[in-house]
Amino acid sequence: MREPAGVEELAAGEPAPVALENAHRKAASVAAELAPPALVLGADTVVALDGELYGKPTDAAHARAMLERLAGRTHEVWSGLALLPAGDGEGRMTVARTAVTFRAPDARVLDWYIRGGEWSGRAGAYAIQGRGAALVEAVAGDFWNVVGLPVPALLELAPELLTGAV
Repeated sequence: MREPAGVEELAAGEPAPVALENAHRKAASVAAELAPPALVLGADTVVALDGELYGKPTDAAHARAMLERLAGRTHEVWSGLALLPAGDGEGRMTVARTAVTFRAPDARVLDWYIRGGEWSGRAGAYAIQGRGAALVEAVAGDFWNVVGLPVPALLELAPELLTGAV
């Protein structure tokens, strides 16, 4: 089941701690409302370039500005995962990093992408699993991290997910 956490997210700082803190805040918010033995997975993704974090754009113009800054360059996608038990118990956390290189700037492609609206609610203003694939030249690391859920990191964090022992 997917529950929106409705928490304030950090928007500045080093990408790994920001992604981890946001994931923890999301998971803790939902876990506090549930009863054991439930487990809650919180996830957060941030895009980083030159020390700046690129969260979710506020509108189409903001999305275009983000994508123009990323165009022709390599940025990092960081995802934090927090797996917490219901209530207020100790949990487990991990972070994943993937490098993504965008194609050279192309105004026609950016116009097409922005018109599609896929940028809305997406860190860095793109979704690689959809139209955003047209913006990408290369991915170094876990593709699923860029989608928003780093599956290998999740399975390392909670191998019991594979055995059904959860």
